[in-house]
Amino acid sequence: MTTRIFLYTLALHALLPGALLHLLWRARKQPEYLRYLGERFGFYRSPAATAPVIWIHAVSVGETRAAQPLIKALRERYPTARILLTHTTPTGRATSEALFAAAVERVYLPYDLPWAVRRFLNHFRPQIGLLMETELWPNLVAACRSRQVPLLLVNARLSEKSARRYARLAALTRETLTGLTAIAAQSDADGARLKALGAPRVEVVGNLKFDVTPPAKLEDFRSRLGARRVFLCASTREGEEALILDAWSKASSADTLKLGAGGTATSAPLLVIVPRHPQRFDEVAKQIEARGLQFQRRSDERSVAATTKVWLGDSMGELLAYYAAADVAFVGGSLLDYGCQNLIEACAMGVPVLIGPSTFNFAEAARNALDCGAARQCADAHELVAVALGLLADEKLRREMGHAGRAFAAAHRGATARTLALIERYMPVPA
Repeated sequence: MTTRIFLYTLALHALLPGALLHLLWRARKQPEYLRYLGERFGFYRSPAATAPVIWIHAVSVGETRAAQPLIKALRERYPTARILLTHTTPTGRATSEALFAAAVERVYLPYDLPWAVRRFLNHFRPQIGLLMETELWPNLVAACRSRQVPLLLVNARLSEKSARRYARLAALTRETLTGLTAIAAQSDADGARLKALGAPRVEVVGNLKFDVTPPAKLEDFRSRLGARRVFLCASTREGEEALILDAWSKASSADTLKLGAGGTATSAPLLVIVPRHPQRFDEVAKQIEARGLQFQRRSDERSVAATTKVWLGDSMGELLAYYAAADVAFVGGSLLDYGCQNLIEACAMGVPVLIGPSTFNFAEAARNALDCGAARQCADAHELVAVALGLLADEKLRREMGHAGRAFAAAHRGATARTLALIERYMPVPA
């Protein structure tokens, strides 16, 4: 253990009581944070490894969904292997269960403490490890390197904001990046930032999220919503719903929510809000109630009434079904400074996309979607609602943006095959 990693490990041990308090705090709204607590320290109940193990770490929902095409390809290429998916959040774990059921095994990745990491590796004995997107854990990387377990950072992205944060611990970051076997970056910009921090082995292969395909059968929300136009606000983050609801309420009181000169109250468009995190469903419901807007929940399983103004999407794992039912979609996490959630799925579904000013997590995808006409960017919630209403009234423009979105998504596919080719260098296909 180098001096840098030793000091880092001391700091982690000092922060451990705070981490446990954080779990308790999160468990107030999401009790799942206290389930499988032993796994966070390397204690597992599952059988020890017998078949070869391909281990993929996907922190939360976005990374888990992005891993979907890669897991499908790995299962086809290595049919006798055991796929192990590790997570950090309960929502990531729940997404894994919804997407893969028993086809993969899932556990929590332990905290980056040497003894916990050692337990994890001793129990599962992975033949290869794949870290999704931006996961740099010095002790984990060092332990895999000492055991000669190939460890790859795949679908790697690094925003300017994250790069500046890692640069504050430049020596430790460089040592960790050097310990990785290979890095498959999403874009030239991501690759350049990783190299600037000291990564010696970086290849640009594209973004796996372009390869995610919708399931053959989606929940038919459209039949439940009726004939009204639908403005979907998807994956919204804390603070964004209030801004959107205020702007929507103002437009409603100004009588601008009627489409066409002959519009009526019952033909007004429907606002659909799907919060990113399930623990916030009730909070958002209270915000809607506080503004006097008639609303229904997706969980009530009833058709949406003609007089309902807001439909609250309080379900997990159905985002593509919401997109399929939408006429226009805003992608959350972009109105406030969260860096934007995944806009690629909406484009691939052929939905006109609206985003806010904050896009650092999807900077290149957002820029390309804007350039090709698949998306529009709005400065604030009032502009967002105004642009959405304009699109809802313009079927021709919606159709053009939808076609542009599908073409944009199709043009960027292929990252899965390139990532798989990189993996095969370090885990050959059995004869």
